[in-house]
Amino acid sequence: MKWTKEQRNVTIAAYLGWTLDAFDFFLMVFVLKDIASEFHTKIPAVAFAITLTLAMRPVGAIIFGRLADRFGRRPTLMINVAIYSLLELLSGFSPNLMTLFVLRALFGIAMGGEWGVGSALTMETIPPRSRGIVSGLLQAGYPSGYLIASIVFGVLYQYVGWRGMFFVGVVPALLVLYIRGNVQESPAWKAMETTRHERAGLLTTIGKNWTLALYAIILMTAFNFFSHGTQDLYPTFLREQHHFDPHTVSIIAIVLNIGAIVGGLLFGMISEKIGRRRAICIAALIALPVLPVWAFSSGALMLAVGAFLMQISVQGAWGVIPVYLNEISPDEVRATFPGLVYQLGNLIASINATMQASVAASSGNNYAFALAVVAGVASVVIAVFILFGPERRGIDMTRSAQQVASSSSSV
Repeated sequence: MKWTKEQRNVTIAAYLGWTLDAFDFFLMVFVLKDIASEFHTKIPAVAFAITLTLAMRPVGAIIFGRLADRFGRRPTLMINVAIYSLLELLSGFSPNLMTLFVLRALFGIAMGGEWGVGSALTMETIPPRSRGIVSGLLQAGYPSGYLIASIVFGVLYQYVGWRGMFFVGVVPALLVLYIRGNVQESPAWKAMETTRHERAGLLTTIGKNWTLALYAIILMTAFNFFSHGTQDLYPTFLREQHHFDPHTVSIIAIVLNIGAIVGGLLFGMISEKIGRRRAICIAALIALPVLPVWAFSSGALMLAVGAFLMQISVQGAWGVIPVYLNEISPDEVRATFPGLVYQLGNLIASINATMQASVAASSGNNYAFALAVVAGVASVVIAVFILFGPERRGIDMTRSAQQVASSSSSV
């Protein structure tokens, strides 16, 4: 099926939105050690900023998701990108740790809104047969952001320091201009626009679908332990436990993110053939045989190989999530539901960075054990739990939205 110019532009905008959001988030994971040194504290204390960012993301999912369901995906996405870019810039001016905590919490609200709004806009716009590969592309935005942050750290950190890293993070604000000039509103949202005042609210809709919501929250909790448990403290693991220099850490981070991008695209495409649930299950189980190489190797080369393979597994499973959550979502709250359950899972899993850092610190900076336990448990939980969920591969979202609008207007 041939794509229109509007469909291409929407996909590009959503991919860049999540890429640059992740870029701003991951800039911090490279400089935990430096922030701790400047503010005369320990790394676990600074890692609490990551916990705050993750914990506040459900708030953003609700705020920006409801705005997008009510006023449209496009204008909400523009506001969202502008806000998270500004907060990233302000983080670099933090005079003390408490100010940094506040700014990272506010950044978490902005970060929590982007994913749900961008994925809904895209999945409602593109051809149904393209959703699998586009889902993988959208989710590849997350490791793409990590990859860019890795390159920036390797190239600029020695010149600009940790504060300069945050200043670079204002660049995503330029994406607003692209969205304004090239992106159209979702046809599914337009189909329901005239009945938005008659449609059931978020709480009513969630109440009618409470078993689906509970299932999705538990699933996304495991997913967030899987991703954050293998990514957020990995640079610190390389610097603290293996004492690698910033250049080596940057190279390994680049390699792991290339693996993540490959995994997301591969399993997103595979899910179009074998189904969303089977693709997720297979991807998650790849982590188990990779664990020893990823966590317990000693040399930079083998650690890079392990990191590459681990992220094929992690982001391979994640690559199916944008399309999976949007397909099973109730039409009335599609900009809110996927982002909300995703970010509530993030909230529950937000203890991960502090927990892993504390376990490592209490065992002589042995990060390998803390990383391996979280990754192994999460992969098994995902592989088993996903098989009990619904599958709505290929649903016509515009037609489904029209049916909801027709039903609402006739009540």
